[in-house]
Amino acid sequence: MRGKNDIRDIEHAPERPFDLAEDPVQDGVGQGLTRLGCYWEDTAITDTNTDADTERKSLSSSEITAVAHLYRGEVYRSTIWRTRLDTTTNWAVVTLGVALSISFASPDASPLPLILVGVLIILFLMLEARRYRYFNVWRARARWMETHFYAPMLDDGDLHLEENWQKTLANDYLKPRYHTSFLTAIGRRIRRNYLWILVIQTLAFIGKITVHPTPAQSVDEAVRRADIGPLPGEAVIGIGLLYLLTWSAIALWSHRADVNRGQQRGAKASESMG
Repeated sequence: MRGKNDIRDIEHAPERPFDLAEDPVQDGVGQGLTRLGCYWEDTAITDTNTDADTERKSLSSSEITAVAHLYRGEVYRSTIWRTRLDTTTNWAVVTLGVALSISFASPDASPLPLILVGVLIILFLMLEARRYRYFNVWRARARWMETHFYAPMLDDGDLHLEENWQKTLANDYLKPRYHTSFLTAIGRRIRRNYLWILVIQTLAFIGKITVHPTPAQSVDEAVRRADIGPLPGEAVIGIGLLYLLTWSAIALWSHRADVNRGQQRGAKASESMG
């Protein structure tokens, strides 16, 4: 049976801001990491019960080995989910390419596929934003261990457990949650990939109604070619502009939010994780 705090239940966990930064995989690996997490948790409970007023000053060699394996597992997880992000982006690019091929196959071909493909692009964007929220969990944990475990160990040999970074990490394992909101994830994925896809889609549609079936002699003629059944071209173009501006605004909002969080933490951007 799965435990109460199984990471596979993270999708149903409440969203709360994460202490680490802004910016889950195969069952075998997940089970292995769970065992490591339990070992760390049991050790902390034993130390607390022995002397509640004593703070840990160092980790034993076996605990350091466990953390090292834990880090490898988190890097593996983040790599797997990073690949899944690329997959949805590839789907969006391929479907847009198919729409371009159909619409520009002949001068008499309809520009309608360039509009309909927008529905699929947004669907892939939603899927990718959801996957990004999972990816961000593993990346944040890996980066947290890099900056608080490996970097201090290599720099001065002191893990600085008095800063309680290990408790923050332990709490994230005990109560897993998303580290970023769904809307922020959408904005980040638009900035990284989808804004360019949306711009290409828009320019392709404008180019289609401008040059096919013959070069338009006036703006009015190009607008009339955008007519879709009873929907006039002016309305189609207006909806298209609103479509592009809406996603652009979300991207801009998420960028400013990341910068503001980063400035509060003394970093260039909050998603850079220090």
